[in-house]
Amino acid sequence: MGELFEAAVTDVYFLVPDTIDDPRRVSGGNRYDQRVRDGLRAEGWRVHMMLVTGRGAGWTARALAALPEGALALVDGLLVAREPEALVAHRSRLRVVVLAHMVAAPTATGDGMLGDRDLAALRSARRIVATSAWTRSELLEQDAADPHRIVVAHPGVDPAPATTPSEDGGRLLCVAAVAPHKGQDLLLRALAGFADRDGWTCTLVGSLDVDPGFVEALTSVIDAAGLTGRIRFAGVLDPDALSAAYGEADLVVLPSRSESYGMAVAEALAHGVPVLATGVGGIPEAIARPDAAMIVPPDDPWALHVVLQQWWASATRRDALKAAALEAREAGRSWEDATAVVASALRTAAMEGLRAEAVPS
Repeated sequence: MGELFEAAVTDVYFLVPDTIDDPRRVSGGNRYDQRVRDGLRAEGWRVHMMLVTGRGAGWTARALAALPEGALALVDGLLVAREPEALVAHRSRLRVVVLAHMVAAPTATGDGMLGDRDLAALRSARRIVATSAWTRSELLEQDAADPHRIVVAHPGVDPAPATTPSEDGGRLLCVAAVAPHKGQDLLLRALAGFADRDGWTCTLVGSLDVDPGFVEALTSVIDAAGLTGRIRFAGVLDPDALSAAYGEADLVVLPSRSESYGMAVAEALAHGVPVLATGVGGIPEAIARPDAAMIVPPDDPWALHVVLQQWWASATRRDALKAAALEAREAGRSWEDATAVVASALRTAAMEGLRAEAVPS
């Protein structure tokens, strides 16, 4: 009986932002959703993609209302944050699993506190899939769900060729949407102290559309520090260009004020590139080998400056970090494992729903 039921659970409606495949809106969340979609299909699931616009209100509610009675729905957490009431309204009609990339919408302070409406929506879900253990712990801390209903499916990484470092370690790379919670302003303040040092560059990869005012302020900082030509905004890169950027980097820097996981850290190590990052949120979980990374406190440009000074001052230190990063390439998580966790959560949610319906009232 169990085998027959498991074989029947092959249809899932995946509600995601309509930017999922937009090359101009590349993000960790979109890439995660893409890989889960493709992974589930490879496992034999019929994945019906429901693209939900963020323009205007009520679109998530309309998408859920269009689903058949008893349907199994996997809903991106960003949509839950936009319209939490939509999930509550359909809690008894649909079997909903929430894919939580973060606890709450990112802010410069990164407080990550959920409101009553958000908590009600999360509590209405049959299962929550968090993308880091840190996110799961934060959801539990805020009483968003019972512990047995939240599972963790860490992002995976793809195998990548090993990189060759430059002699002086001067090629810095930061991969993140350019926004206050990602902390690029902290990095620029740290780098301003190296204006007289030759041989280094820093490339900032990521969307410039999240907070144009923040980008403008960063440009002013670069001009005032005399770093024009040393620091470059590359914007959003396609997968091949991003892989090439990792391949040309000596050190990846992620100075985030808040971070649910830190896919850029995991991807840097998959390329054998050492990392300098803040120890916030789920970033430690993304570090396959602790000795391949240098961790500093958040919101501390002086700490970033000191560690960069140490990095450039010692070829021995750079070599040790590089060796550890190369070994970390073999320790990265797989997308197959992430998909398996999501698939298991979906099957469990569906089975719980059927059992509930079978109980006489």
